[in-house]
Amino acid sequence: MNLALTPIRFLYRAMDVFPNKTGVICGAKTFTYGQFGERCERLASGLKRLGVLPGDRVAYLSFNTHQLLEGYYGVVMAGAIVMPINVRLSLQELATVLNHSGARVLLFENDFAATVAQLKSACPFVEHYITLDAAIDVATMTSTELVDSGEAEHVDWTRIDEDSVAELFYTSGSTGSPKGVALTHRNLYLHGLMVATIMSDPGNMIDLHTIPLFHANGWGRPQTSTFLGVTQIMVRRFEPVSVLKMIAQYKATDMSLVPTMANALLACPELGQHDVSSLRRILLGGAASSPSLVERLEKAFGCTAASGYGLSETSPVLTTALPMPGMEYTSNEDRWQKQALTGWPIIGSEVRVVDPEGADVPKDNESIGEIIARGDNIMQGYYREQEATDAVIRDGWFHTGDMAVWDGNGYLKIVDRKKEIIISGGENISSIEVEKAIYAHDGVLECAVVAAPDEKWGEVPVALIVRKDGASFTSEELMEFLGSRLGRFKLPRQIHFETEALPKTGTGKIRKNILRERFWAGREKRIQG
Repeated sequence: MNLALTPIRFLYRAMDVFPNKTGVICGAKTFTYGQFGERCERLASGLKRLGVLPGDRVAYLSFNTHQLLEGYYGVVMAGAIVMPINVRLSLQELATVLNHSGARVLLFENDFAATVAQLKSACPFVEHYITLDAAIDVATMTSTELVDSGEAEHVDWTRIDEDSVAELFYTSGSTGSPKGVALTHRNLYLHGLMVATIMSDPGNMIDLHTIPLFHANGWGRPQTSTFLGVTQIMVRRFEPVSVLKMIAQYKATDMSLVPTMANALLACPELGQHDVSSLRRILLGGAASSPSLVERLEKAFGCTAASGYGLSETSPVLTTALPMPGMEYTSNEDRWQKQALTGWPIIGSEVRVVDPEGADVPKDNESIGEIIARGDNIMQGYYREQEATDAVIRDGWFHTGDMAVWDGNGYLKIVDRKKEIIISGGENISSIEVEKAIYAHDGVLECAVVAAPDEKWGEVPVALIVRKDGASFTSEELMEFLGSRLGRFKLPRQIHFETEALPKTGTGKIRKNILRERFWAGREKRIQG
């Protein structure tokens, strides 16, 4: 018997097996899985009555809320594609994403009302603007009205094409252009099962959604948590004191963090003033972790801390640095070192490290190659970008662009990247995208954007610029110019005006490796792992 593989089955399992168990807590609101599932069904029905058709894109501009989590199921149950958008994008970037995807519906929190008012004239495809909060002029209706207009109708998921797209997440790639990562029902279902194999005691698990659900490390967990009947706590925005209080209040057992979040918690003056003894596991991702960070987390929270690795294109988890079955550690220091690595492949994920000819490099912890992967969790492709898809999926393997070494135990350690992506605080920033924005200034002759080390964010973008003859704009003026073109987190943290031409190769390409060395000389490059 073959049944359609879809995350809708995860929700129905939770409704059938855990109907009276607390499923989702969002602020003052609490929903059992039975109530949560019914809301998802009503959302699906309401969207259909609104005119949403199979394959339509339904976008969300929201922090972590129960409505956004409902969208992961309700939108998909309506046959549409759910599309959470990074709330940190600029107006121009948001318009680009909405127009490229052709989204017909945008649900948003009122925090973004002013932005939505401007998007209306820039996004002709969007027909419905639905607020997740109280009614306001810029919205055509409220999400409450949308859900109330629907009925709790069981969806026949057996008729779903498991190879159709269920979720669409936009990420900036090496070309600098936002690309929509298209994940199918099958991708999400099997990824959910894969992640379930590394969960610990899910029956007693209380999961804090600390990372934004529009972020790769955030949206990778909800399907598994729902499938296993885990109580999910929505952390609307990450604030260290609030997170510490929520751990104590809800007796949270698990949470995921990017290293900047982890450092913020460790530096919080109220650390030690709240009962965090319930925590069992902290998973780190989105940027490099260090053995010292793992050690400090374990000592501060009395739980296991470990890194993991993945990309939006891989749903996202590929590897974990949680203790490997059969692995023996010689000391705590050895354990912390291994738990800070990129890790070993989870079940269902095949990972190799290869040379330019595609041959596996030796597992000697020294030979460097590119990480390639294949598995049921690998994306269908980039939405409406066949050329970009063909560039990364070749001969049945997804080429990550991340360079790594591996050892005899199968542990990977990323040591560099082929892509010019800067990972700052867990956010991917394309240096080319930032360069394009800088080049839009008519006073710029040459520019290059590279990563520079930063104690708080791991690495930050730095711009090196040669002005045109006669141009005299300042750093402040350039930052003001860029402010309307880039999300704040993408803005250069330093601007250096060069008096000579930037170094170039024989073919005229700027030699970023030389420029980057200015900032990293004598320091180890911090890499995603």
